[in-house]
Amino acid sequence: MRFVLTGEQREFARSLDALLRAADTPGVLRAWAAGDHGPGRALWRRLGDAGVFALAVPEAYGGVGPLPVEAAVACVELGRYAVPGPVAETLAAGVLLAGVGGPAAKEWLPGIASGAAMVSLRLPGHGPYALDADAADAVFTVDGDGLRRAPGPGELSVSADPARRLFRPDPCGEPVAGGRAVEAASRAAGDWASFATAALALGCGEELLRATVAYVRQRRQFGVPVGSFQAVKHRLADTLLGLEFARPLLYGAAVELTEELSGGRAGAGSPGAGAGIGSGTGPAEGTPGSGLGTGPGMGSLGAGAAVAAAKAAAGEAGYAAARTALQLHGAIGYTEELDLAWWLRRARPLRDAWGTPSACRARVLAG
Repeated sequence: MRFVLTGEQREFARSLDALLRAADTPGVLRAWAAGDHGPGRALWRRLGDAGVFALAVPEAYGGVGPLPVEAAVACVELGRYAVPGPVAETLAAGVLLAGVGGPAAKEWLPGIASGAAMVSLRLPGHGPYALDADAADAVFTVDGDGLRRAPGPGELSVSADPARRLFRPDPCGEPVAGGRAVEAASRAAGDWASFATAALALGCGEELLRATVAYVRQRRQFGVPVGSFQAVKHRLADTLLGLEFARPLLYGAAVELTEELSGGRAGAGSPGAGAGIGSGTGPAEGTPGSGLGTGPGMGSLGAGAAVAAAKAAAGEAGYAAARTALQLHGAIGYTEELDLAWWLRRARPLRDAWGTPSACRARVLAG
């Protein structure tokens, strides 16, 4: 199994990289954590103009999607720059509202697609929290077959990452929709939230590894760079392997989601056939796949299990990258003055959000 991004997909990644490199995301993160959402909302709108959130919204509502492969490309880049806000939740809300349809879809989906609306979400089976509900324009909750809009953000809970603010929204909000369509749309939205979070975790891990390699090249002990020590090389190599094994699982899940949307296997020239294991910043194209299943996509796993496999692998790889970064940076890694601290704090919450590794493995084993 081989995944190769198309030229357009690689160019999309490069354009997002350029946009985010100029955005001073450490400054945006500090403001967001302090409760100032202005810089984050401004960046959100620029990402909307770049088409990021339109990837989960159907064309009928002003989007260009759903396009899982391109969504993975985008979320890896956003993870590399630790973009604050409910990114995965807003993408998942696009899927949820499109599946439900009706007045709520007409009201919210065009704004989601354009970046004008930021939405948070709480779904059954994924914990009681809605991320950054205080900054969101709407918070949707699902209980059983009922979709509601929460009246407010709810109670704030402590998070390991001060730029990922967790709230417990009131489940007894305004009814939006009900019935079996809500249950089906909720399951699909949960897969998309997990999938997007896996991509964010992979991007976070990539940046942690990049920053750590740069640091050990310039830090010296006994007159030589720390990076020349064999033990350091081995630790970095193990971290890289974890990230590279997670990458094909992520793009394999994107192919499975694409095939699920099209109602069949993706063939040559289909949207899923262009899926790649690199985001334009990783290793050479044509790296072998994960070996899970045969043929296109993830074989017989199915979209839900494929997403779970990607989430477990990417979440743990990103967290392992954080542990490596902290060990090799030493005590300086604990300081808030170091920009890397924002990525260090983010890796574990991304590992556990929208599916812990143990829950994801159980889903894979269950098929």
